[in-house]
Amino acid sequence: MQFRGLFVGLATLDLIYLVDRLPNNNQKIVALDQTIAAGGPATNAAVTFSHLGSKAKLLGILGNHPISQLIRADLTTHSIEIIDLQAEHPQSPPVSSIFVTQSTGERAVISVNAVKSQATVEQLPKDILEKIDLVLLDGHQMAISQAIAPQAKSRNIPVVLDGGSWKPGLEKVLPYVDHAICSADFYPPSYSDRREDVLAYLQAAGISYIAITRGERPIFYFSEGKIGEITVPQVSVKDTVGAGDIFHGAFCHYILQQSFIPALTAAAQVASRSCQFFGTRQLWQFT
Repeated sequence: MQFRGLFVGLATLDLIYLVDRLPNNNQKIVALDQTIAAGGPATNAAVTFSHLGSKAKLLGILGNHPISQLIRADLTTHSIEIIDLQAEHPQSPPVSSIFVTQSTGERAVISVNAVKSQATVEQLPKDILEKIDLVLLDGHQMAISQAIAPQAKSRNIPVVLDGGSWKPGLEKVLPYVDHAICSADFYPPSYSDRREDVLAYLQAAGISYIAITRGERPIFYFSEGKIGEITVPQVSVKDTVGAGDIFHGAFCHYILQQSFIPALTAAAQVASRSCQFFGTRQLWQFT
């Protein structure tokens, strides 16, 4: 059976550079390598979901700018169905500049994200959840997320939150989330960054399945009243760009076939493997 996922959120064009070090002020450096691909949390998750054998729809804003066509071309290559909420939007979609330090694989990112391209509920297709098995929300299209989450919940469609960081308005989405997969940088306003405090907040919102990813360190999870950790495979890291997004896309694929902890474990294996390749697409060339 081919599962069908709806991925709601950010679509960017990612310009990724491999460098031996970051530039200083007023300095130019020559990159060691470069790659260009569609990006954004929901987008990279959709690509992963598709490559693992499921069928992905991406819901967001691309528009009608020449750069938009580059994003479309890349996503078409990866069999992603695009639902563009502002297909005639003339402005450029977000462009991310990403610098990956060769010695560590760590990345630095500059982007406007979806600040200048927010969709409205009125632009949402009425049949958006037809034949959908799972919804992932990355929080970058907040009005759309707030509208879709309760609809999915009422239809018993699992809702996965990509909690890369806190975004205003998420408090209205959380009560409808089934699986919250958060990074160590996710913590609500007025809360500390202690994972116990974040866990308590998410539990209070009614979420039964929670995971906090911490890079190469063990994944901290809460599942049906139990707390534990999952060891992350240790690899030789070349690039961490998109690893979290890939983790979310893989989790979405596996959670439709397995229980929570096995799905987290399988997703960690895919995300760790992605760190051995430069950019967000090479993994799929060697899989």
